[in-house]
Amino acid sequence: MKVAVLMSGGVDSSYSAYLLQEAGHELLGIYLKLHAKEDKHALYIKNCQEVARFLKIPFEVVDLQAAFKKSVYDAFIEGYKQGQTPNPCALCNPLMKFGLALDFALERGCEKIATGHYARLEEFNGVLRLKEAKDTSKDQSYFLYALPQRAIDRLLFPLGDLLKSEIKPLALEKMPFLGSLQTYKESQEICFVETSYIDTLKQHIKVDQEGLVRNLEGAVVGTHKGYTHYTIGKRKGFSIRGAHEPHFVVGINAQQNEIIVGDRQALAVYTLEARNMSLPPNFQEGDYLVKVRYRSNPTSARISLKQDTICARFSAPVYGVAPGQALVIYDRDRVLGGGVITKSCAP
Repeated sequence: MKVAVLMSGGVDSSYSAYLLQEAGHELLGIYLKLHAKEDKHALYIKNCQEVARFLKIPFEVVDLQAAFKKSVYDAFIEGYKQGQTPNPCALCNPLMKFGLALDFALERGCEKIATGHYARLEEFNGVLRLKEAKDTSKDQSYFLYALPQRAIDRLLFPLGDLLKSEIKPLALEKMPFLGSLQTYKESQEICFVETSYIDTLKQHIKVDQEGLVRNLEGAVVGTHKGYTHYTIGKRKGFSIRGAHEPHFVVGINAQQNEIIVGDRQALAVYTLEARNMSLPPNFQEGDYLVKVRYRSNPTSARISLKQDTICARFSAPVYGVAPGQALVIYDRDRVLGGGVITKSCAP
């Protein structure tokens, strides 16, 4: 089988390529140029070329910078302009890595596309489903929730049944040169962020602009250093006059450059709505496990789908729910789909 391997220049994708070749597949290595950080591209392309030479496989660079800027980067900036906390990785995966890159792979005669993501696949009721990785501490199924079925049917995840701690020793045993390859130490998991997301936003938004802090009744109780510095649930970085108890950000008014604060109970969310990205039209209402953030614990919720809106009613309150983040719905460890959180509601 001919398989396209999305290579990043790191250990995980390199070892994925090795495993696929050992399994007998014909490989095409692909590196995606997504952002405008040319120094990073040059380094990682060099790493990929080293791996491709070792494996004796063809390697191509695919320039998707224009499409990435329009569909992912600009959406990231626009989300913050609206006071949201966007999740660019969850948007990039269906549009770029398993959208345009998948199309490129198919045009090159590949039958499957593979990555170093920590996730698995499982057939359920005749349909191939995404599933959590064996290493749940590194599971990335949350970021893959919006993939269309046409992409899921073409996927391979060679690392899904391995532990993260196992990968580097195994990879270095088979490809010792990987230990000498240089990489950038990322401060965040967002590929186009050089130092912090604030530094990225500064190129487009006036981020350091003092604003008012209001309480739930609308009274001015303090000041903050600019709304983009905050997300729902944050409790530091702003000043409250005469505060004796912790205050948390419970709302953001981007247009007025204001944040709203309250006590921890004010963060409690019992219902929310999300713009559907991947639940099928025939989705059956019921009780499922959901995540509202990548690192959040799964929570039980009653899920229903009304046209393009997902409605979730939680069995117990969840905290720190931010518009722009993903609501991902699981049947045990299988991903059923999800959407982008648009609003949350107190009781």
